[in-house]
Amino acid sequence: MRAQVPDWNSPRARALIAAGNTGGLIRWARHERGWRQIDLGRATGYSASAVSRLETAERPATDLDMLKSFAGALVIPPGVLAAVLGVTPPQATTVATAGWQDEPGEDPMKRRALLTVGLAAPLYVLNNLDESLALLPEPASAPTPSGLLADFRTAQALFNSGAHAKLVETLPNLLAIAEACAASREAADYARLAACYDLATEALSKIGRHSASRITADRSTTYSRLSGSPLAAAASARAFSIVLRHQGRADMAQRVTLHAASQVEATGLTTPAQAAAFAQMLCTVSYAAAEAGDRDRALEMIGEAERAAALLPEPAVGPQSFTVTPASVSLYKVGVLRSLGDAGAAVHAGRNLRAAQFRTAERRGRLHTDMARAYWQWGKPEQTAHALLAAHRAAPSEVHDRPSIRAIVTDLTRRHPRTSGIRELAAAVGVRSARR
Repeated sequence: MRAQVPDWNSPRARALIAAGNTGGLIRWARHERGWRQIDLGRATGYSASAVSRLETAERPATDLDMLKSFAGALVIPPGVLAAVLGVTPPQATTVATAGWQDEPGEDPMKRRALLTVGLAAPLYVLNNLDESLALLPEPASAPTPSGLLADFRTAQALFNSGAHAKLVETLPNLLAIAEACAASREAADYARLAACYDLATEALSKIGRHSASRITADRSTTYSRLSGSPLAAAASARAFSIVLRHQGRADMAQRVTLHAASQVEATGLTTPAQAAAFAQMLCTVSYAAAEAGDRDRALEMIGEAERAAALLPEPAVGPQSFTVTPASVSLYKVGVLRSLGDAGAAVHAGRNLRAAQFRTAERRGRLHTDMARAYWQWGKPEQTAHALLAAHRAAPSEVHDRPSIRAIVTDLTRRHPRTSGIRELAAAVGVRSARR
């Protein structure tokens, strides 16, 4: 039978893509080409039973090497495979909204307004990353653990400085190298691979690419488990909790982080790295609990984190290390109290925090944006504007690139256009100032 060129815009194909039915799409494409399961197996080096298992699996396919082979043999376009895997939307979706999911309770009109101001990275860079999550490129250089560590540190520095566009551009090659190194199946390589996916998750979550961040979070969770390291698992749980909270699943985020904290605690906390990881997870559990409305646990955990942080030595820096200080815990407390609705208490908790207490531009910017969110919740527009101006001076991307922060800027300019600092803030961020 002569092979046909599948019509990826056909109703059947679009239904499979929309449902995220990877196995169904492979089966449909195989039928369109007139192939049997044994034919696809022969073309890719897999058995017919392996093809059958993938096509009939009830859970989403996760064997990316197999998917890459099948997609290549069936000539499935990268964008189509990325869409069915959930890292990009179906083709009929407007390109400008790729990877965007509404925040819980977010006004759709506000979301559309935010989309008009531009993306945190050029669209071709974002789409390239989306496709790379489906079919990773070949590494640009020979993969070695030392080279991977150097590339990871470079990427981490980009995140710390707020260079989100450049970071997103480097992620496909970083992940490709990390995946190649993990082919050795060594525990340390799995831990490093998980760390790379954690970094991707944090960056993607920050700039609002939530569907892609779910993919990277899932992979990090898998690889951290393979590593057997409680610290790697804790880092993955922390990143995963960010994704879950964006999905409105704070209860699940709380359970995930609490489990990871218990695993770290089971180590006996005999090393500084273990103690720092435990203190970090207490912070993360506290924030997740606050988002879930569990006031008692949120306050209990942040109190425990304060006591743990006071006993920590100078923090180390590395791919799987946590930087926890009394100041960083206090910043978490600001977010916890704000999430619980205690805006005045949140501002009080952060009253003595100073930018010099934080090592990176990202954290310094986050200090000011967290205070701004507390001021905004408290109904103090002038203090909100000046906190956001301070954030913009410390790390412009913390204001430019985060959809939730841009939303506050937009609201400020619309509702309080004559308040001190608003016009300057609107000009700095590129939001049109309202006129009254």
